[in-house]
Amino acid sequence: MHQPSTNLLNTDQLFTQLQAVIEYCYQKAEYFFKCSFERPQVQLNLKGYNAGTATPQKNLLRFNKQLLLDNQQHFLKQTVPHEVAHLIAYQIFGLKIKPHGKEWQLIMQKVYQLPAERCHHYEVAKKLKRYFIYQCPCNQQHPLTIRRHNAIQQGARYICRSCKQTLIYTHKINYQ
Repeated sequence: MHQPSTNLLNTDQLFTQLQAVIEYCYQKAEYFFKCSFERPQVQLNLKGYNAGTATPQKNLLRFNKQLLLDNQQHFLKQTVPHEVAHLIAYQIFGLKIKPHGKEWQLIMQKVYQLPAERCHHYEVAKKLKRYFIYQCPCNQQHPLTIRRHNAIQQGARYICRSCKQTLIYTHKINYQ
């Protein structure tokens, strides 16, 4: 089996290369375990700090497009097999195994000949944190997250723990 090339790719080639690496991982696992596996649905919609996730109940792999773009070679060589190994481990050994347990480690080390690294070490840009400042009649300021702010916009009501009055929006702040 020939491993797909991992030269730096532009965005147009990225998903195709990702699919090729996933297929390569599945072929190696099928050869090792002498059985076939259903191919997963693949999405490039993961955000934040996670490079990838595997959801065995849905046979789904999700990857962080930005981290893939920023770390193409390592991502394709390590992160993609890491996530595929989760799906293979659950299909072979069942759903009661530990996510990074001995079954997953066996696949990483014996099937893919890769280190069983639990976490990536990619540089992740820190997002500005945004808070919405609300005030109450007793003049206390209450910084709320966007989730709570949106809930208020949809009709939820938050009250001050001290004066028991409804919070009123004043302004928004961003900080790192």
